[in-house]
Amino acid sequence: MSKDLFIKTDTQREWLEKLLKHEKAFKSHSKEVDEKSKFPKENVKALVDMGYTKLTLPTEYGGGGVSVTDMVLLQETISSFDSTTGLAIGWHQGVVGELYEKKLWKEDKLHTFAKEVLNGALVNRAVSEAQTGSPTRGGRPGTNAVKREDKWVISGQKNFTTMSPVLTHFLVSAWVEEKQGIGFFLIDRESKGLSIKETWDVIAMRGTESHDLVLDNVEVTDENFVELNQGPRGNNVNGWILHIPACYLGIAQSARDYAVNFAIEHSPNSLNGSISQLPNVQSLIGQIDLELMKARHFLYSVAEAYEDDSRRNHLTNELAAAKHIVTNSAITIVDKAMRLVGAKSLQLSNPLQRYYRDVRAGLHNPPMDDMTISKLAQTAIKEAESK
Repeated sequence: MSKDLFIKTDTQREWLEKLLKHEKAFKSHSKEVDEKSKFPKENVKALVDMGYTKLTLPTEYGGGGVSVTDMVLLQETISSFDSTTGLAIGWHQGVVGELYEKKLWKEDKLHTFAKEVLNGALVNRAVSEAQTGSPTRGGRPGTNAVKREDKWVISGQKNFTTMSPVLTHFLVSAWVEEKQGIGFFLIDRESKGLSIKETWDVIAMRGTESHDLVLDNVEVTDENFVELNQGPRGNNVNGWILHIPACYLGIAQSARDYAVNFAIEHSPNSLNGSISQLPNVQSLIGQIDLELMKARHFLYSVAEAYEDDSRRNHLTNELAAAKHIVTNSAITIVDKAMRLVGAKSLQLSNPLQRYYRDVRAGLHNPPMDDMTISKLAQTAIKEAESK
């Protein structure tokens, strides 16, 4: 199934053409990135150099001003080239998109940081901790920020800091006792007391190098105490988080394409032609395309609803549902692709085994499946009780 049906604007076409020029190069790094658990710095540098990382910055700040749907389309495309690159750069795109759409910081700080982004800065939130689990569950961070004279002093350790080798800025959550809330502090990579502990040892998305961020009495100015939340951020409706399902949709598309091409090219001598003529193979291809079609239509429909002011207020759990549906569909699609290809799909030289491992990572990106299902049930009950 092609995503061409969802291309609607000149901006989308222009950027797809730019990205397609890097398809071969991005794909050529994927095997090494996975095997060596090595961050794809060349790919990310190419994206920065072409201005991709400015796209979710609004035009009033000098950026590209792309929509959530634009981001989903482009992130899906990058992820179909290389999953690690897609997921990693997606966090930067999503963070910047949310910051400026929701005006989460003071205006002067937004303008100051916009200049950094225009000059190639890369940012991600650092929120997860070993003791608290996913921040969307509302756990209080163990990282603390204490005011000493005119500075905030921050100490703690964050895990799952995706893109840690190249991030220029970290948006770190910390418990602020005197505010009785969770603060976010924008911390420069070069800050004294900040270090990266290389802990990333996983079988999926190996190249993201999502190591631990260690903060040892890092001093931050008042100006960089940029947000204060009294409740879990997971309760906010944030369309920019759709970069996550877009990534896994891209991987699923790659698995589908590989399987279909294999079916039409593989011709064992027991057949007069390729295996694509076999009913069981056609059944698998049909099931794969149906699953892909359902996932893509749901994801893009939710993205478009988010962009429509008259519809956004009616969104409840659709963003979480999109992530749930796409991620689980991606797992199903890769599984069926591997069934079609057979034992060859398990060879380390075959990309399908990498896709198989990488799509599993989606289950552990927020929001988790159990929370999505629980919130759907709670919403249904609440709506029924209010009638």
